[in-house]
Amino acid sequence: MIALLHLYAIMTEKPSSSSENSPEAAQTTENIEDLLLSLRRKQGTWVEWGQACAQLQKAGYNPQAIFEQTGFEPIQQNQIIVASQVYSTLVKAGVSDEVRSHYSSTGSDSLYELRILTQPERAACAEFLLARNLDSLCAREVAKAVKEFSRLHALPQGFSAHPGDAVAYQYWRYARQKTDLPERSRLIVRGLMFAHTQTARQQIEQLLTDLDGVSQLSPPGLPLYRLEAEEELPRIIPVAGKMPLTIVQWQNIPRVRETGLFQLVTTSGNGTWVALPGWQVILNAIEPVVMFINSAHLPSHLGGKPEEVLLVIDKAEPEWDVKSYYVVEEAGQIQLQWFPETPNIPLLGRLILLLRPKRILDEGVTKDLWQIDE
Repeated sequence: MIALLHLYAIMTEKPSSSSENSPEAAQTTENIEDLLLSLRRKQGTWVEWGQACAQLQKAGYNPQAIFEQTGFEPIQQNQIIVASQVYSTLVKAGVSDEVRSHYSSTGSDSLYELRILTQPERAACAEFLLARNLDSLCAREVAKAVKEFSRLHALPQGFSAHPGDAVAYQYWRYARQKTDLPERSRLIVRGLMFAHTQTARQQIEQLLTDLDGVSQLSPPGLPLYRLEAEEELPRIIPVAGKMPLTIVQWQNIPRVRETGLFQLVTTSGNGTWVALPGWQVILNAIEPVVMFINSAHLPSHLGGKPEEVLLVIDKAEPEWDVKSYYVVEEAGQIQLQWFPETPNIPLLGRLILLLRPKRILDEGVTKDLWQIDE
């Protein structure tokens, strides 16, 4: 008994983790506490704050936990983390000491806007923003313009690849499309404010004498429709053929599978198909099949002159109902019959719909109402 208890104690004893007691683990815990303390006390620069937040998140701290222990809100954490990464790329790009010194102490919101650019573009934009003393709103505008400018196949005439010219080009393009003079003048002034090269300024100044403008072509509206009713989405049904049909023809009808929001149809073989409106009786059918028959050969007289009509049979409803017609086999032939009592032969399917063709009226006498059937 004592031996069993001793074995149980050995098995349930929590193993000591060498990593938890290692100097490296202690150092890591100490570093995390230092990072949290420096953030709580706002020690160092915003660049160091961003780097600290990034290290904490990498160590497993989520933004909310960091906020609760330091006061840095999650949205602020995201901004300074991204901005500090942008700052690191500026240093690697070799920006001037003035730019590096300026952004190390302020401007995280402006650098955050430059995240969409490449390293050389970030460096050029940071230099430009500092030289023109532009705020974060202008930084967003500059970054967007430089990004769009970089997608052009060639530099527009008169404009250089400088960030200032990139923004000026956007205003030049907008101003050309305006015929309203106050709005056109406002855009020209903004373009001249950002223009870096003399040739870019000349391109914009030419708009002062060219008052005609260039009409802006708007893209055409999309031909958008939405299916609002079930009837608008037809159902594709396989055609068995025209009666009389053999049992072999009946058995070789390809199976249909509809998938997706638009009822895409896949089949198990070749065949003929017909599309019927999405009436409720059609949508409710489980395995519908279409056959054609002359109305004179129907088991019940329809009235009117004989014509070809369409029958929809649901093969998945073979149970007898006195109020329905059924497809059965007789001597190898397919027949449509009504049974006043439960039949002693297999039922192959139930008739769920009989459809007349669209009536084509005589154009010369279409006003005679007696021609319109029912």
